[in-house]
Amino acid sequence: MPDYSWPAMDKRRLLGKRTSRIDGLVKASGKAVYGYDIRRPGMLFGAILTSPHAHARIVKIDTSAAEATKGVTAVEIVSAPGTEVQWAGTEVAAVAATSEPIARDALRKVKVEYEVLPHMAREQDYAKPGARVKRGGQMVKGQPDQAFAEAEVTSEGHYGIPVITHCCTETHGQVIEWNGANVDYWPSTQNVSGLAGDLGKSLNVPAANIHVMQQHMGVGFGSKFSPDRWAAVCANLSKKSGGRAVKLFLDRATDQEIAGNRPGFFGNIKVGGKKDGTITAWQSETWGTGGVGGGGLAPGILPYVFTKVPHRRFLHSTVSINPGGARAWRAPNHPQVSYLTCAAIEDFAAAAKLDPLDVFLKNLELTDRADTYRRQLEKAAELIEWKKLWHPRGESVSGYVRRGLGIGICTWGGAGHASKCEASIHPDGSVEVKLGSQDLGTGTRTVINMVAAETLGLPLGGVKVLIGDNKYPPSGASGGSTTVGGVSSSTRKATVNALAKLFEVVAPSLGAPADQLEAANGKVQVKGNPAKSLTWRAACRKLGAKTISEVGENDPQNPLGLTSGGVGGVQMADVSVDIETGVVKMNKLVAVQDCGLIINPKTAESQIYGGCILSIAASLYEERVMDQNTGRMLNADLEFYKLAGIGDIGEIVVHLDITPENDKRGVMGLGEPPTIGGIAAISNAVANAIGVRPSVLPLTPDKVLGALEGRKA
Repeated sequence: MPDYSWPAMDKRRLLGKRTSRIDGLVKASGKAVYGYDIRRPGMLFGAILTSPHAHARIVKIDTSAAEATKGVTAVEIVSAPGTEVQWAGTEVAAVAATSEPIARDALRKVKVEYEVLPHMAREQDYAKPGARVKRGGQMVKGQPDQAFAEAEVTSEGHYGIPVITHCCTETHGQVIEWNGANVDYWPSTQNVSGLAGDLGKSLNVPAANIHVMQQHMGVGFGSKFSPDRWAAVCANLSKKSGGRAVKLFLDRATDQEIAGNRPGFFGNIKVGGKKDGTITAWQSETWGTGGVGGGGLAPGILPYVFTKVPHRRFLHSTVSINPGGARAWRAPNHPQVSYLTCAAIEDFAAAAKLDPLDVFLKNLELTDRADTYRRQLEKAAELIEWKKLWHPRGESVSGYVRRGLGIGICTWGGAGHASKCEASIHPDGSVEVKLGSQDLGTGTRTVINMVAAETLGLPLGGVKVLIGDNKYPPSGASGGSTTVGGVSSSTRKATVNALAKLFEVVAPSLGAPADQLEAANGKVQVKGNPAKSLTWRAACRKLGAKTISEVGENDPQNPLGLTSGGVGGVQMADVSVDIETGVVKMNKLVAVQDCGLIINPKTAESQIYGGCILSIAASLYEERVMDQNTGRMLNADLEFYKLAGIGDIGEIVVHLDITPENDKRGVMGLGEPPTIGGIAAISNAVANAIGVRPSVLPLTPDKVLGALEGRKA
């Protein structure tokens, strides 16, 4: 078997070096073409009519006036009479027209009669939904009742984190053109290779007849894995319009209502332990929702990370409500349970009158990676000046602006997904690598380029990376922080295989066995002897008219040491809170992250910056606001659905936990873990600053002032 192992740290030319994205210029110049930018000859525009009711039965639909509208080429009934609509924003009908204004005008002419049914829009107080609550089985470990009776210190609290929506820069949608038996499909997707199979089932078309193409996308955060019903609607509109291309992207309001959200999570938690900070007992009663189907968390997920608490009781219930359903959202479930766990532990530390850093350190043996977390906590504490700036909660501080620090912790998998890559070396010296992968904006193209160029001894410009097309070798969907591990491994194998074939051709010219050759600095040479060499182009000319094409595959079950999973991370927050206005200001957020072998530190750090910014937004601003009376989302727009701006994030300090031991574990994903711990860290910092915890996020001024008023009362 060829040696696919990564080069030693001191032998790498490109890997581990800070490298700018190879598509940076095309994006910065506005030349990058996204799905929304696709323009086809004679292209039509689609629009969708959605239900205004959270729960209703469709009685009658009349589309005759829409069909008669000048410029309308097709009308599609999506939800037929008799359909029970389960959330506001459900697709009811769609039209295609020669312009978007005409399409939207035609929708207003569609007449729909509804039978309105009872609905439930909020899950915060799960005592109210009654039969909509599905209570899970209780999980008990050890003797929690006895442990709490013997505990020297106990703390109890209510904690909540609301539903937030994905807010993708590019809304969900696509352009589809039906050509006879074939379908050309330009989506905004996280799953280029897998999308055709799913859409084909809806259209009764073989997957091989569906050509998926995507060069760039405006992020997905976990919400863009499937084609969704609007893709099938778009395809049907194209077919009804004689095969003309149809562009159908959701408007912002509909996108936020139905195209994905992160479930809310609420709980009452009790923690018990010793005066020295040792945690011995845990009890939690939690609830949340994924929409109409409920949805929930596996028993035993709390306490998060600290899974070896000897005595614990966990009960989780799911609540069925009528807004749009949940989808994967960058580290599904982890930010919620990290917040509930770390907030409860910091409250326990406050009850014991101890520094929470000492309490976290003391209980690390309850985790699966004590040494990693200890190293990370100590480094984060150094970077945020914990010992200098931390003060006991509630300590008297003069002035109206109070400063506080807090801790959050995370874990994640991040191993590589299944991926194939084809590497081709041409007689003129040009090199191509092809993968049916996608770049969500994370720098995947650049990583592939760096791995290929490193293996072949070429500069970045010597390799052409081709992705974003399902005609290329299949690669997994971008989710679970698995993309970099998958594509780097398959690219490494493909290029090693191709290079071995080139060595076989060149070996006679250099008078050495093929296994004694190496590629370095734009040459093929005898190992350790640059004097016996050929330039890369000269070596490739030996191919004559032949092109070498070899495939490499990443098998997640047998990664050969190229990838692995299982990371830890720590985040610490420094905030200031104005106790007169309730406004929270970010001073600093420190992220120390386990990372394995880092291919590109620049894009790795970028992933962590992005995760930190999402944590800040979720902690301080984001919340889906539902009206219980109408069942509608009240802030389905980017005016009242608040996100963090550039002036809101403060200083972000990233420390990649790079060690020789971590490097030997191979490549691990970084997209999700830095999104997890920051929410807990920021909430804990606010509690430390003002002496009391606003228990339900986001930490908007009304919640901060409400907590302060409650303390006074």
